[in-house]
Order: sequence, then structure tokens, then C-alpha cells
Amino acid sequence: MANTTKRKQLQKHKQLATGLLLLMAVIYSVLVYLEQEHFQAWMGYVKAFAEAGMVGALADWFAVTALFRHPLGLPIPHTNIIERKKDTLGENLGHFVNENFLNPETIRPYIEELDIVKIIVDWLQNPKNKNGLEQELGILIQKIVSDLDDQEVERFLTEKGAVLLQRLDYPKIVEKGVSYLIERNEHIVLLENILPQIKTYIIENDQLILQRISNSRPLIALLAGRKITKEITEGLVAFIDDIEKDPHHFVREKLTENLRRLASDLDSSPKWESKFEKLREELIIPKNLEKYARDLWKSGKYLLQKQLKHPDTSLHHFISQSIARLTQNLKKDIDLQNRLNQWIHLFLYRMVLRNRQEIENLISDTVSGWEARELSDKLEAEVGKDLQFIRVNGTLVGGLVGLLIYLITHLFIS
Repeated sequence: MANTTKRKQLQKHKQLATGLLLLMAVIYSVLVYLEQEHFQAWMGYVKAFAEAGMVGALADWFAVTALFRHPLGLPIPHTNIIERKKDTLGENLGHFVNENFLNPETIRPYIEELDIVKIIVDWLQNPKNKNGLEQELGILIQKIVSDLDDQEVERFLTEKGAVLLQRLDYPKIVEKGVSYLIERNEHIVLLENILPQIKTYIIENDQLILQRISNSRPLIALLAGRKITKEITEGLVAFIDDIEKDPHHFVREKLTENLRRLASDLDSSPKWESKFEKLREELIIPKNLEKYARDLWKSGKYLLQKQLKHPDTSLHHFISQSIARLTQNLKKDIDLQNRLNQWIHLFLYRMVLRNRQEIENLISDTVSGWEARELSDKLEAEVGKDLQFIRVNGTLVGGLVGLLIYLITHLFIS
């Protein structure tokens, strides 16, 4: 659309310049005729103006046209310059940019004046930009998750999971866990939760006790089985009641003592180290972890995709809050701003200087890669409108110069 508009403007100015040339030709022709038929002194001045204007217009038309094509299609030397010198123009343009724009003296002051962090903060504070960034991040994460190879991810999780689990100090972990239970009396809480269930189980299964007595001692069971069963059941229940009621019962203390001994053995006993090492070698291998890795990735992928599809989810809120926190931190922390700006300035400065030649080559190669005719047409569309004013100015200035020469000739020579 923009290119079409420029070409229309170019055509319009071409018509203006050509029309002015034709006007000079018409005036000149009319004056030549009038001088033959009805000569007047003023006619020489107008004729000189028109003649010189016509010459100036033709000269500038030739000069402007020679840049982009052969005038009148004639292969005149040193015409169609842009198309013929395309590669040289590309090389010269690249070299010009390199030498004049990418040198340390030019880029250092410009880079040092850039407040990149402020630009970023101002951009992020615009709600439209912030929302756009959130959406783009969501789309990017969703694309990354979708494009990942499931088998590769599962293999990675399996291998890394096995390495991680192999490195864990299991005796130390279990020892810390047992010590934690003891310090918080969680083992007593567990005991107090289990005892009522054991008591209920004993009361509800007195027939099972009787059956056991019958199987092992049939005669005793026949004579006093129910009485013995009742006494055993009541004795066990009473024993459990004592444990529940007495906070210093020996069972409670014995349990605590045994757990402390276990924690000490876990921390220092080679026996436990050997047991855990055997478990590590036999259980923590990639083959045993494949299913867990597959389920982990499947669940994680489904959760991520579900979170990313809907805007009002915890993941989107997390991204939004993270961007907001980053913006506020960058805005308030002046020291952080200065450090980031210095790092960015140094990075940009080094990158530009390190890639000067590559930028020059990119410009040269890009111009060289264009079709010669296409490049010429593009340049003409860009600057041709202004070049047509050269033709207009050439016509008018040429006419004035011709008029001046004619005037001087008649005043000082004739």
C-alpha cells in the first residue's frame, strides 16, 4: 500500500517536470514563429528563457534518468548506474555504515545515554503491554510443553531422578525423621491413636482368642475356655487402659528409648548403612522409576496445559504477579537499575564492536541479493519524487541563467 502511494506520487511529479519541459518547448516554438512574423524586442528575452529552460530540463532529465535506467533505452556509457553498480553500492554502503556508525567513538556515547531499564519499566507499566507480555509468555510456555518429546522427557526424568535418589543419604534422612518424631512426641500421639483400635479389636475378636486356645489346648478349652478367654481379653484391655492413662507408663518410655536407640544406630551403625546401600542398589534403578517418571510427566503436562488454556488460573496469576514484582523492583531499586544498565551497556558495546564486520557483510550481502531492477525501482520510488524537483529546478534555473546571459550579451556586447 505504501509503495503504491509512493509510486503514484513519483508519477505525479514526473508529469509535473515533463509538463514544464513541454511548456518551455511550446513557448520556444511560439517565440521562434513570432520573431519571424512580428518581431518585438521582448520576444528575445522570453525565447532565451524558454530555450535555456528547455536545455536545463533535458540535462537534468538525463542525469536523473541515468541513475535508474538507460535514457530512451539507449545503452549510453555511465547510465543505469544503480542497476549496473548494485554490488558495489552494497559494499560501499556496508563499509560506510561500519566506518561511520559502528566505530567506538560513535556508539559509546549513544549507548551510555540509553536508560534501558527505564524504557523497560515504562513499557511494563502500560497495562496493555503487560497483558500482551503475559499472553506471549503463556503461548511460549504452551508451545514449549507441546513440542517436547514425551519419551525424551520421561527418559530425562528417569535418569536424573535415579541419580538424585542415589545421592540421598537415606540413613541420615530416616534418623532425622525419627528424631523429629521423638522431639515432638509424635510417636506417643501415634501410640495413643493405635491403642484404642487395638483394644476394640481385642474386645470384638474374643472368639478368635477362644479358637486359638481350642486349637492349641483342646482339653483346657473344653473345661474353661470361655473363662480363660474372658480373663485374657479383660487383662489385655486393662493393660492397654493403663498405658492410655499413665503418661509415664513403661511401654511409653520403652518405645521412646527404642526409637532413640534406632536414631543413634541409623546415624552411626555400618549395619544400617549396608542395608540402605543394598536397597539403593536394588530399588533405585531407572527401570523401577520409569513408571513414576511417566506418570509425573503426564500429570505435569496435563496440569500445565490446563492452566495455560484458561486466563483465570493460578499459573497465569503467578506470571502476572511475577511481572508486577519485577517492574516494582526495577522501579524502586536504583542500585539495581544502575547495575543492569551498566551490564547492558557493556554487553551492547561489545556485541556491536565484535560484530561490526558481520553487520557490514549483512548489508552488502542483502543489497547484493536483491534483483538489480527491483533495487533500482525501490530506490526510485523512495527518492524519485525529490529528484523530479531537480528537473523542475533545472528548468527554472536554466531559464533564468539563459535569460541572464541573453541580457548581459545585449547590454555589454550588442
